Amino acid sequence: MENKPKILVIVGPTASGKTSLSIELAKQFNGEVISADSRQVYKGLDIGSAKVTKEEMDGIPHHLIDIANPKDTYNASDFKREAEKAISDILSRGKLPIICGGTFFYIDALLSKVSLPEVEPNEILRTELEEKSVAELLSILEKLDPVRASNIEKDNKRRLVRAIEIAETLGTVPPPQLANSPYEVLTIGLGVDMTTHGEVLKKRIEDRLQIGMVEEVEGLVNAGITHDKLDSFGLEYRYISRYLQGKMEYEDMIDELTIKSRQFAKRQMTWLKRDQTIKWFERGDKHIVDVVKEYLG
Repeated sequence: MENKPKILVIVGPTASGKTSLSIELAKQFNGEVISADSRQVYKGLDIGSAKVTKEEMDGIPHHLIDIANPKDTYNASDFKREAEKAISDILSRGKLPIICGGTFFYIDALLSKVSLPEVEPNEILRTELEEKSVAELLSILEKLDPVRASNIEKDNKRRLVRAIEIAETLGTVPPPQLANSPYEVLTIGLGVDMTTHGEVLKKRIEDRLQIGMVEEVEGLVNAGITHDKLDSFGLEYRYISRYLQGKMEYEDMIDELTIKSRQFAKRQMTWLKRDQTIKWFERGDKHIVDVVKEYLG
């Protein structure tokens, strides 16, 4: 048997308690946290992405947070490359890498559950594509690779840009070729009660608005981030952007954001439930520590 390095992965839908659990386990098991979040990599996307604060970190080192300019495009290939470096660094110091976040495609790419074409970033092309709308990007991809265009997440600008970048280089986006993970992995999943989670999400949205989420988005606009780019940053940035443009009223924004967040959490659970290796727990379950202790030996 190959002796693979052990890592811990924490997943769950939005607002399930992943961040606090990762910090708790890092304290108990000499760990450091690697954020697997497609928005927390960007500087300035703090409140809207629920980015962990210095106070919440409580002295635990966190990696892959605030490493990219929001005007640039950061994708799963970038994450996989930089997460592998962070894991090697953490392991070299005798510590436990803890991957925690809600961008499950990134995590699957890191663990070789999906494959990513080895195509280097083309910054000139990315800059050109960033100026285009989602509809224009989809039209470009349809011409380059109709198959990939038919199954891609059509409102995800980052995915569209990356798919075009790959298709421009290789002629097409190649189908997945799975590989064995270089790591031994324990994946902890935090479940939620979907019948009551909508209220949790609404309270979370209201709390974040109270501490300045709208002002954060205004600041991004003033810094030159386009509304089209904000739309690609996910629900909070999308709907606050629309509110700032006068396309919806404040209360309607909150209601729509709550509905869409609940739907997003359900989609997250659907994605996660495909993975039979995840060990599921409720938030606050004391058995989690015992399972991690047994895994680490």
